[in-house]
Amino acid sequence: MEYTTVTDPVAAGRELDDLAPVYEAVFAEPPYNEGPRDVAEFLERYQREHKTPGFRLVLARDGGELAGFAYGLPLPSTTAWWSGFLNTDLPEEFTREDGHRTFVVMELAVLASRRGQGIGRALHTALLDGVTAERVTLTVRPEASAAAWYEHLGYQLVGLTQPWDGAPVYRSMIKLLRP
Repeated sequence: MEYTTVTDPVAAGRELDDLAPVYEAVFAEPPYNEGPRDVAEFLERYQREHKTPGFRLVLARDGGELAGFAYGLPLPSTTAWWSGFLNTDLPEEFTREDGHRTFVVMELAVLASRRGQGIGRALHTALLDGVTAERVTLTVRPEASAAAWYEHLGYQLVGLTQPWDGAPVYRSMIKLLRP
């Protein structure tokens, strides 16, 4: 397996044609059950996010074929990331962002046929390699097997969130990178 980290926005933009079918295949599975509209939203979001300073994309290719990918970016000071919690009120000191404090794992996807081979762990490790943020965060569906996997990687539950009207409920998780 060959892992490539992409930080250049132009190069990251060129990868979208390879990312889309992997995203579509992974997130069509339960519990996500995403369809064409969700894929279109992913494509639109990625086209904005890959231009963010500090954006990182990691690709896992086997013989040129994409087996999985992960990407993330720093949370800006204007983020709404810490809004929409259902069961907790977070203190202002916790939610304060400055564009460097918190790195968010936006997506991590590995094709079903390639799971259980350490690809997800390698993608996660490579994604965070060189990140200077003090912490990393992500959201995951509570019923997804990935929720327990992220706990195994050292993430802790912040609370349950529903980030927009009609969105599913997610577990918001955080992991300290630096004390």
